[in-house]
Amino acid sequence: MKSYPPNSINNLHKISVAPMMDCTDKHFRMIIRQISSKALLYTEMIVAQSLIYTERKEQFLDFNSEEHPLSIQFGGDNPKMLEEAAKMAQDWGYDEINFNVGCPSPRVCSGNFGASLMKEPTKVAKCIESLKNNCTIPVTIKHRIGVDDEDSFSKLDSFVKEVASAGADRFTVHARTAILKGLNPKQNRTIPPLKYDVVQKLKRNNPRLVIEINGGFTNIDQCIKALYELDGVMIGRSVYKHPLRWSEIDQRIYGENAKSKKASEIILKLIPYIEKHLKKGGKTWDICKHLINLVEGIPNAKIWRNKISTRSIKQELSIDYLNKQTAKLQEMGF
Repeated sequence: MKSYPPNSINNLHKISVAPMMDCTDKHFRMIIRQISSKALLYTEMIVAQSLIYTERKEQFLDFNSEEHPLSIQFGGDNPKMLEEAAKMAQDWGYDEINFNVGCPSPRVCSGNFGASLMKEPTKVAKCIESLKNNCTIPVTIKHRIGVDDEDSFSKLDSFVKEVASAGADRFTVHARTAILKGLNPKQNRTIPPLKYDVVQKLKRNNPRLVIEINGGFTNIDQCIKALYELDGVMIGRSVYKHPLRWSEIDQRIYGENAKSKKASEIILKLIPYIEKHLKKGGKTWDICKHLINLVEGIPNAKIWRNKISTRSIKQELSIDYLNKQTAKLQEMGF
């Protein structure tokens, strides 16, 4: 198997797991940490305004120490609020801040942030400056290659140059145009064609910038190929739905001497974490809704998932039952 030469680019985060609403909460991130100790993880997008005005800030900011390296993603368009959010993120211990200019959700865009902000590069630059001036950790940005009919390469290149001058440390480029009129968020992840060549051209035009690509990556071989031209690859839905397909990230991307993980090993290691969560008043489904994706491609995988899901949703899943069902996976070599 072909592997990526370690340390051949000046970017620690060669692989990252995309911020995904309703997916990349702290429990999912703990699962992924069992698969890779190196990949950069992201929070779900946090609206800066919501963070500023809530009294229970820990609901937005809390994470486990094992999750590092960890980036917090903010959405917003108010530089003053982003200043406060940046200070909180640094004080809370995050490794970096990411600014969302890529989400195509109508709800997000109606608030004038997300992908719609690509139409206002000067405003984006001011937001990046506000974040940069109020923390000492890296500030990065995630965006599309264009929005609606404003998707020429010259506009993209100009956008990146202006935001770079404001101090952005890394650009994560989803290689699709965001179609805000006519497509919903799910369709925006699949219908606009992937244009990897546009992101590659952007890197060639801006060789000193750290440019990472996102969109459509489903296996490590694809990532390795992309890393020969770009500085990083962000993986999304594939790692959420099929986490064990990515179990060789540390070996093949980072040159680590580590063995591939099995579903049973990961689940058993997480049992103490689940018990701790329950003692704090949490529910097993908070974690198991992510955990069940580890079990696929083996005999009776669907039956195993259904057993765990049904009991967990009904709040009838005991740790003893989970242990026994996982032991069966272990006996089968999974």
